[in-house]
Amino acid sequence: MTFIDTIKQVLARFPDGAPIRVILELPEFSHFKRRTLQRRLDQLISDGIISSEGAGRGFKYILPKKTNYRDTVPDGFRAVIREEANPYPVPERDELKSDWLSIASKELRASVTRPLGERKLAPYDDSFLKVYQPNITAYIPHELRNELAVMGRVGMEDHPAGTYLRQVMDRLIIDLSWNSSRLEGNTYSILETQRLFEIGENAEGKSLAEAQMILNHKTAIEILADQTDEIGFNRYTLFNLHAALAEALLPYEQASGRLRHEPVGVTGTSFRPLQDPARIEEYFGNILEKASEIEDPFEQSFFAMVHLPYLQPFIDVNKRVSRIVANIPLMQWNLCPLAFVGVPREDYLQATLAVYELQRVEYLRDIFVSAYRKSCDRYSAIRQVLGNPDPLHVRYRRDLHRYIQHIVGKKLDKKLAIRWIFDESTREIAPENREPFIEMVENALSSLHEGNIARYRLRPGPFREWLAGWR
Repeated sequence: MTFIDTIKQVLARFPDGAPIRVILELPEFSHFKRRTLQRRLDQLISDGIISSEGAGRGFKYILPKKTNYRDTVPDGFRAVIREEANPYPVPERDELKSDWLSIASKELRASVTRPLGERKLAPYDDSFLKVYQPNITAYIPHELRNELAVMGRVGMEDHPAGTYLRQVMDRLIIDLSWNSSRLEGNTYSILETQRLFEIGENAEGKSLAEAQMILNHKTAIEILADQTDEIGFNRYTLFNLHAALAEALLPYEQASGRLRHEPVGVTGTSFRPLQDPARIEEYFGNILEKASEIEDPFEQSFFAMVHLPYLQPFIDVNKRVSRIVANIPLMQWNLCPLAFVGVPREDYLQATLAVYELQRVEYLRDIFVSAYRKSCDRYSAIRQVLGNPDPLHVRYRRDLHRYIQHIVGKKLDKKLAIRWIFDESTREIAPENREPFIEMVENALSSLHEGNIARYRLRPGPFREWLAGWR
């Protein structure tokens, strides 16, 4: 009997699924090492032969079964379910095009980019939150959550919460701080962010507020790593994360770490946030309660990204809080973190507008899934899902190598390298690809070590000389 036939027979005994520790105890698989069996089972998932459910310590292998999500969505649920065979199209990898967006997302983008005068006034709608039923409503469908779980697993399900986050902390602080700030319009580069963290030097020509925003993100991420026992969907966590992210950036300090009591507006949208402090207090508590009840970490993460900005519970910095909070479930289950790698700023803003004005989540979900794939590519020690090479890298591979060779060969430090990369790319790289190309070069520079320099035709001696000045 083949391995496939055996695993099918075994899983047939477990209609609700079986975790790997149970499978290993069965006579049929007792001779396997855990890691070997895990790899073979994950390959069967990729081939569509078996399926999986849950994440972290709740991850189970199961025989595929068809699920009708129409039966699990309560009346009034705003995320439209289409009639296609795959109602939730999975974004593709080609980030140079908009093909990674589903049809629904493209329709939403067209709607929220119409002239403001043509968009209907959209006051806060409390039914959007009220109709959501934890573990019944699904913003992210079952199959897609399982796919994310396979991608995000790093083999630490049995370790204490936050173990993996701390392992990738050095790189995550730079990536998440820079990307989340970039989504707010911050103009720092990755190398300027790294320099700010290392020696506390503000970038030339950039405002102090931009440096403060990035440093505040660093503090917030460190809170996640340092206080794993207290962190969760509770007031202590969200208030303190808001206070960290808002430090020195609000009109008055008393607003840090507190729900707002004053009206706010959101520019460029027909959305009108809730203004009644008593209702803000009530709905904020409802968000925390519902988020805490959600069992799946990815649904929990995305729920926070949808409803915290929609309520606008704080006077400012709401989206930043939601992006950090989205990592709490991933941290608790030792899954790959979400660093918002490669998220186009305009798409993120427009997807948020679709939530504000239409209470529709498809556009933001496409962004969430695409960003998580890229984060897994960067951080996961074990790759369960391998994609095609980044088309930007394929297109500009020779330019990337030439830039690295020049910077190392000329022994440029971070300050000079930043300026040279900007000047050269302005002359040589197409405008629509310039920003991601600069990010690609800076990431490559930050990742250089003696084990990978040969690909750039660099030799150890000159590399060590350059590295001493770079550091």
